[in-house]
Order: sequence, then C-alpha cells, then structure tokens
Amino acid sequence: MNPIRTTGNVQANSKISEQVIEIINLRKGFGTEEVLNDVSLQLFKGENLAVLGKSGSGKSVLIKCVVRLFNPDFGTIKVLGQDVSTLNSHDLGELRKKIGFLFQSGALYDSMTVRQNLEFPLRRIKKDFTKKEINEKVHEALENVGLSDALNKMPSQLSGGMRKRISLARTIVVDPMIILYDEPTTGLDPATSDEISSLINDVQKKYKTSSLIITHDIECARNTANRVIMLHDGSVYKEGKLSEFEKSSDTLIRSFFK
Repeated sequence: MNPIRTTGNVQANSKISEQVIEIINLRKGFGTEEVLNDVSLQLFKGENLAVLGKSGSGKSVLIKCVVRLFNPDFGTIKVLGQDVSTLNSHDLGELRKKIGFLFQSGALYDSMTVRQNLEFPLRRIKKDFTKKEINEKVHEALENVGLSDALNKMPSQLSGGMRKRISLARTIVVDPMIILYDEPTTGLDPATSDEISSLINDVQKKYKTSSLIITHDIECARNTANRVIMLHDGSVYKEGKLSEFEKSSDTLIRSFFK
C-alpha cells in the first residue's frame, strides 16, 4: 500500500452538526495564575479545528483538560456525549481509548523500536487482536505515514520529522475517533511542516477523524483547518474561517500574518 496523499485542505461537510467535543465556560488556573478563562468551543464530527494562540495562551492546557490530564477548576467538558468530569477511572480509560493524542515532543519510548512503539498501544487497547492482526495494523500505519522502512529503527535514529510521523502512526494505529494534536509542526523546517500538515489531512480523509489542532503555526492552520479559534490571555478572542482572520484589520490578529 502506498502512502495516502490528498491535495489542499480537506473541507468539512457543510451538513456537519454532531458535536464530538463540547467545552462550556472552562476555567483552569495554577496557583494565582489563571490560564483559561471562560473558554467555550465545539468540535464537530469530521472536522479539523485549529486553536491558534501565542505561547502561554493556554492552548496545551486546554487539550490536557479534554482528556482530564488536568482537572478544570470550573466548566463542563463533554467528549462523545460524556461529561468527562463525572467519569470514574474505568470509564475515563475507556473514553481515552477513542482519543488519539499527538504530544508536542512525540513522546516515543526511547528504549523501544518503532515496531514496539506501535505495538504497545495495540496490545493495551485491542486486547483481542492476534499477533498477525497487530503486525498488519503496524505495517498499515507505517505505510500511511510513508515510513515502512523504519520498522526496526530506534527513536534515536530518526530525524525530528520522522519522529513526528512515527508518533502520528502510533496515534492512528488504534483507530481513534478523535485526535488531539499538540503543536504538530513545532521545531520542524518548513518543508517537513508541510508534510506533517498533509498527513493530518490524509488521516482526516481516511479515518474520518475529528481533530483539535493546537498550534501557533499559521501555515499549519492554513493547510489543515476547516475552522479556527484564536485564544488570547486564556480566552476565546475570535472564531471563524481562516479567511476571516486573514481579512481582519485587528492588530492582534494581524500579528499572526507578519
């Protein structure tokens, strides 16, 4: 199987109405610092939603609240119709199996080969899979990010862009319904950043995922997002299509397009 390739931004279906994530009046602080202040947003089925914001605007804290790595101080977060704050540890674990999380650093296990990194979540989540099925899923995921030849390499043998692609393969290998991308293009050169953005679109098209893309990279948002939300000082500053942002005369918004 050849790597999936699409061109341009994958557009969300205009008839989309089903919410897969709903955040209402979310607040989160650490000590005396308020990081998120009354944030509300919705992610709809099948769309790529980019959350823009400069460093310190609360973007990464937001998605960590979604999977309850952080507990909100106030507000409601519903994922696939379930109120995350009310779930016990078992039910939270079951919900997390439906969510892929691409960490900013990649978070590969340095002591494991690429194959072992991809097998690890499969063995935890797809416990009824045979060895043959696991092997097929691993190979398919690597083919879909164009790195079939990296199967037996260690993370230390991979470039930054390859590590991001392997991390994405590990994310999609368990067929998540939702993917949370934390700064997927940070630290990459422009060409590699474009490759990662293309892969995000490829994944959306093939796996019908709904994705929340945390980024300060306007090109990543331009290449992937069906809709954009901008955070500033922990609050939603603007929401809409990227074309609306690009036409804005607002000084703060224009600072992203310099």
